[in-house]
Amino acid sequence: MPGQQVRTIRASEIGEYVYCARAWWLRRVVGLEPEERERREYGTALHRRHARLVVLSRLLLILAALFGALALTLLAGGGMAS
Repeated sequence: MPGQQVRTIRASEIGEYVYCARAWWLRRVVGLEPEERERREYGTALHRRHARLVVLSRLLLILAALFGALALTLLAGGGMAS
């Protein structure tokens, strides 16, 4: 297709269309944005923050398990040396 621009359709756009074809049309064709954009952006920021905290908590859990295993190994090794 020389000279034509190919538009990428994202999965989120398909989901938006399936959820409400009229809302998709108003946003993608007419160019209207839904109300309360700031509220959605704030919610998105909160979700990102929560996701980072979940990752951090999993890393800390792994670290705690490793230190626990190390402590048990040192305790078991110390009992054999006596």
